[in-house]
Amino acid sequence: MTIRVLAFARLREILRCSEVSLELPDTASGNDAWAALLRDHPALAAERCTTRLARNGRLVHFEESLRDGDEIAFLPPVGGG
Repeated sequence: MTIRVLAFARLREILRCSEVSLELPDTASGNDAWAALLRDHPALAAERCTTRLARNGRLVHFEESLRDGDEIAFLPPVGGG
């Protein structure tokens, strides 16, 4: 399956882009998408515990199954002042 991954803030800096396509097995989850990105970008490991996942605009758990054509977004914590 092919999914579209969006990255924001620090995650975008690590990936050096704001959007990427991933080819994953049909049984893939958000965890599998993260692992695929981690292979090429080991610095992502430090961001995992504070990152949220949205699938097609809805916050979900990393264990949720993905489907072909999904758009997922890895969301870092939001700060402001």
